Amino acid sequence: MYSHFGLFIGGEWHRPATTIAVFDPATEAQIGTIADADADMVERAVDAAKSGFEIWRRQPAWERGRVLRLAADLIRQREAESARMMTLESGKPLAESVGELQAAADQFEWYSEEARRIYGQTIESRASDIRLSVRYEPVGIVAAFSAWNFPALLPARKLACALAAGCSIIIKPSEEVPGSCMALVQALHDAGVPPGTVNLVTGDARRISTQLTTHPAVRKISFTGSVPIGKELLRLAADGVKKVSMELGGHAPVIIFEDADPVAAAQSCAKAKFRNAGQVCISPSRFYVHESIREPFTESFAASANRIRLGHGLDEGSEMGPLANKRGLTRAGQLVEDAISRGAVVAAGGKRPAAFNQGYFFEPTVLANVPNEARIMIEEPFAPVAPISGFSKFDDVIARANALPFGLAAYLFSSSASTTIRAAEALEAGMVGINDLALAQAEIPFGGVKESGTGREGGSLGIHDYLEPKYVRQKL
Repeated sequence: MYSHFGLFIGGEWHRPATTIAVFDPATEAQIGTIADADADMVERAVDAAKSGFEIWRRQPAWERGRVLRLAADLIRQREAESARMMTLESGKPLAESVGELQAAADQFEWYSEEARRIYGQTIESRASDIRLSVRYEPVGIVAAFSAWNFPALLPARKLACALAAGCSIIIKPSEEVPGSCMALVQALHDAGVPPGTVNLVTGDARRISTQLTTHPAVRKISFTGSVPIGKELLRLAADGVKKVSMELGGHAPVIIFEDADPVAAAQSCAKAKFRNAGQVCISPSRFYVHESIREPFTESFAASANRIRLGHGLDEGSEMGPLANKRGLTRAGQLVEDAISRGAVVAAGGKRPAAFNQGYFFEPTVLANVPNEARIMIEEPFAPVAPISGFSKFDDVIARANALPFGLAAYLFSSSASTTIRAAEALEAGMVGINDLALAQAEIPFGGVKESGTGREGGSLGIHDYLEPKYVRQKL
C-alpha cells in the first residue's frame, strides 16, 4: 500500500531494504510495509533539514502562507484516497477519517494566514537617539513525533505551525499508521515546499526519537503521546536546552450538575466517548453525575452505547471500528475486570463482541457505580469504556476531578451560568467545554496543564512555540 512512499529526505522518497509491517486492526492482516530508517538515514534527514531551513526561513511570510494554503487545497482534493488508507491502518470508520483529514487541512489553511501575522514590537526608548525593537525569528530545525490515534491531524498541527514560523521539520509518524502523514508530506512537496524543508522518517520510535532529540542541530522538540515517553524526551531535551512542546495524556472529567438535562447530556457524552473507539486524548473519560439524575443519565448512556454499530471502518453503516492495536484491546478488558472486582456494575457492553472472531473489537461499554479507587478512574483508559460515579456536593466533585496529575480537558453540563463559571475556573485543565464536547479546532490553543503537557498547538498562540524573540537596541 505504500509503494510510492518511504522516507522523505531532501525532497525525495527513499525506500531502504529494511522494512516494518503494517496491519489492519479490523482483520489483523498485513496491509503493507514501510521503511525502517537507520541512524545514517536519520542523519541525512538532519542534514537536509539544515539546508532546507536556510532556504525556507528567508521566504517571505506571504510566500510561506501561499504554499501552505495550496497544501490545504491538495489535502482536501485527495481526501478520499487518504481517508481509505487511514481507515485501513487505524480501524476508524471512514466518515471519521474523512473528518480528520478535513481538520488537518484546516490547520494548514489557518497557519497559511498566521504566517503573515507574526508581529514584533517597537518599544519606546528612554533616550531620543536610541531605538528598541523585538522581532520574532524561527527557532530552527524541529523534530516532531506524533501518536497513532489521529494520524493526520496530529502531524498537521506540527507541520503547519512549524512551516508558518519559517522552521524546517523532521516528522516521525507512528509506525502503525504512517500513511496519512506521508500523504500530508506529499501535498506539501507538491505545493512547493523547498527540498529539505520537510522530511519524514519512520522506524524504531525509541532509537529515532533519541537520536533526533539529542542532535545538536535540532532546536525544537514537539511530541504528542504518553506521559512517560514525554518525560523521557523532556529529560533528553534538557541536556541541549531545547525548546519543547508536549501534548501528553489526559483523563477528562465530565461533571453533570443537577440542573442539566440527563438524557440530552448522556447522548452527547456517548457520541463523544465512543468516537475513535475512545482513543482520544481529550475523550470524556470520567463521568461524575449528580445523585439526583444519575439513574436517567446512566440509562440513556447505556441505551446510546447499545445502539452503536460495530464493524470494519470501510463497511457502510459502521459507527465504531476496532481498537487500533492488540495492547489496547487487552487493556480495555483489564480495566473493565478491575472495575467489576471493585463493585462496578456493567450497564452496557463489557466484553469482546461475539460477532467478531478477528480484529481488536471491544463493545461500547458503560460502567455504573464505579468507585474512585478503580483503575479506570485513575489511569488514562484510551478505550470505549465509560465509568460513571455519583456526587452530591460541588466542592467534593471539583476535588475529585482535580485529584489526578492529568490536566488536558474537562467538561461541564449545567443550565446555570454561575455554576459553570465557578466550575470552569476551579478545574485544573488546559481546555474546558461547557454543555459541549467539541473542543478541537484549528483556531483554538490546544494543550494541557500539569502532567498533560506544556505549550500549545493551534490558534494564534501555537506559532509562538516555534519562534524566538530577538531584542535589538540601536543607537542613532
